Amino acid sequence: MEEDLFSLGGDAPVPRTLSDRNRDHRAPLAVRMRPRTLEEIVGQSSALEPGSPLRRLVATDDSRTAPSSVIMWGPPGTGKTTLAYVVAQSGGREFVEISAVLAGVKEIREVVDQARSRLRTVGRETVLFVDEVHRFSKSQQDALLPSVENRWVTLIAATTENPYFSVISPLLSRSIVMTLEPLDHDDLSTLIERALTAEHGLNGAVTLTEEAREALLRLGGGDARKILTSLEAAAAAALMKESAEIDAATLAQAVNRAAIRYDRAGDQHYDITSAFIKSMRGSDVDAALHYLARMIEAGEDPRFLARRVVIAASEEVGMADPTALQVAVAAMQAVQMLGMPEGRHALAQAVVHIATAPKSNAAYAAMNSALADVRDGKGGVVPAHLRDTHYAGAQKLGHGQEYRYAHDSTHGVVPQQYPPDDLVGVDYYQPRTHGAEAAVGRRLESLRRIVRGG
Repeated sequence: MEEDLFSLGGDAPVPRTLSDRNRDHRAPLAVRMRPRTLEEIVGQSSALEPGSPLRRLVATDDSRTAPSSVIMWGPPGTGKTTLAYVVAQSGGREFVEISAVLAGVKEIREVVDQARSRLRTVGRETVLFVDEVHRFSKSQQDALLPSVENRWVTLIAATTENPYFSVISPLLSRSIVMTLEPLDHDDLSTLIERALTAEHGLNGAVTLTEEAREALLRLGGGDARKILTSLEAAAAAALMKESAEIDAATLAQAVNRAAIRYDRAGDQHYDITSAFIKSMRGSDVDAALHYLARMIEAGEDPRFLARRVVIAASEEVGMADPTALQVAVAAMQAVQMLGMPEGRHALAQAVVHIATAPKSNAAYAAMNSALADVRDGKGGVVPAHLRDTHYAGAQKLGHGQEYRYAHDSTHGVVPQQYPPDDLVGVDYYQPRTHGAEAAVGRRLESLRRIVRGG
């Protein structure tokens, strides 16, 4: 059953029905290719598994089994709007869409009043879709609360920002937060092939070389809408040149961005990653930022980049600047919370910190030396005075006898043997003489002297 689509805000005319919108050859390719049924949706299997809120909303118009309101959180181009439109055509519900960029409290109240009237007079429920709900102010979000609380409307809200930071707590508590994952390589390839061949898509007018296909996937960065928009532009460019084939050069010309040569499973991935790490180690901040930018632009997984930055903070900087690890971990968390493109700024900050910090791999080398000795079989039994004493009979075995409690000393350090007998006097950690580690080295010299009774 096709339902009228109402849109508050915006100057563009809205087609009467969703099917009309999909069939309109003048509409953008991304709009024409928007799925109209659950079966056409690619990816997001967890969001649509049996029993999920969206699946229940699509499958039934029985208020006894209707789900709570839903907040969909995910990167751009992952299908938030598409899922809302599919729901719009199910269950005989009225579908109303408002944009958080354009609608105010007045418009929200008008929609709610109409929904209450519709529910009271004809018993018809309303699905309210709010795009970019994170842009709503607190007062605008407050205006939604009574309608969600009393189920005058079923709210489906979409956001690219973490709703736990951008949506007020009362609205969160009345909704279910669903996390949408970026579409993977296979999902996006399926969408491209469908757009090339479908009658309401490009209808076989052009083909795509394998090199251009891979470049399109990289340039899209996991955003299905962006990929389809770029494909449409490239198809138009090819046809203007009276060519039925889109190659990498045509694609780059059409989207005005270089089709960066970068294979996430090949030499380019490893070579650029290696140069990135070595530039941070070598304190060339500009080169490090260049390689970071190349990987981001090529669509490298930002979580991979964040992990490399955290590793560099420990391996390359270490105790020469202990704050480097804190900055790197914070950048990784920021990437997880914000996604891209915003997360790139946190990555850049961490890269600058690491590249400009004093360097020391002393802690890294110490760990490797200790591991080498363990693997060589070194390290005897734990000294008796350090062994566990919490169980009955431990004292009879001599455990804990003559153990000296460090805090009983004025300086919190006492002479005492800690390593096994065959490792007494072994120095794994060799601090460098620059950065914060210089002070650590001076303190360590005194600590070793006291602990070893020298």
